[in-house]
Amino acid sequence: MDINFFEKTRVLDGGMGQELLARGMKPNGTLWSANALLQKKYHKLLLDTHIDFIKAGAEVIVTATFTTRKTRLKDNNVENKFEYLNKKAGEIAQQAKKIYPNVLVAGGLPPQHLTYEADKRSDEKIKDDFASQAELLNPYIDFFYLDVLSSVKEFKIAIESIKKFKKPYLIGAHISEGKNLPSGEKISEIIKNIKHEKLLGIILSCISPENYELNLKEIKNLNVPFGFKLNAFIKTNPKPNYTGAYQKSKTGNPNEFLGVRNDLTPEKMSEFAKKFKEAGATILGGCCETRPSHIKAFASIK
Repeated sequence: MDINFFEKTRVLDGGMGQELLARGMKPNGTLWSANALLQKKYHKLLLDTHIDFIKAGAEVIVTATFTTRKTRLKDNNVENKFEYLNKKAGEIAQQAKKIYPNVLVAGGLPPQHLTYEADKRSDEKIKDDFASQAELLNPYIDFFYLDVLSSVKEFKIAIESIKKFKKPYLIGAHISEGKNLPSGEKISEIIKNIKHEKLLGIILSCISPENYELNLKEIKNLNVPFGFKLNAFIKTNPKPNYTGAYQKSKTGNPNEFLGVRNDLTPEKMSEFAKKFKEAGATILGGCCETRPSHIKAFASIK
């Protein structure tokens, strides 16, 4: 694909896991969107959701692989389904692409351990986890999306893990609050401390509109295409950890303990998006609790 793809304004999809739950998928442990891959009865629901995001204006869809990482599957006693689930996510995304050939498929590579927390495991273990998931996704995708990672170390290892596939990548960095990654590092360190050869751009992912605005100046000054995947949660830094809190929840839905903001209607979210676009953002997308209606609003300001 064109390495300059995101120099023009592009629209990404929204939050898959929360959308599937909203559409009737029953929760299954901490599998979240992976449950739509595990259970055949939800395959059409997943495909239809991809398609509805595309109809709303998404030019890129992300594979439903945020919870098909080895650690999460092991937590739910389905680690033996690792290969099947990642391939199935790629296959279903490709089904949507066959209907809408101009849409690009991003291979979502999530944090390989906990969510919203820096991975403190050994480099070798992290690399093995990234590489094995990337290997399965590679045949189905146009580029890799490093999804909601929390440290420079993770980005560096992930980029090294996908180098052999010779495909470009989009960086999706997470900030729960303030101006630092969960690791304590600055966004700028992702660009300055890593040698980038196939970088498409950098976005802040699963971040509130207000917190994105707080970090807008720094991300703009990196001089690469930039943007966002905004969420509509009240918070993204629960204690104990995100997964631990989820396991203790009563409904099996993350919004029970993260909270959902009622003020972020599609119209309100698009006001934020328009402001960020006017500041130079070219990558417009949504994360948790953003629906096709939000993506349609983003597409309307493109």
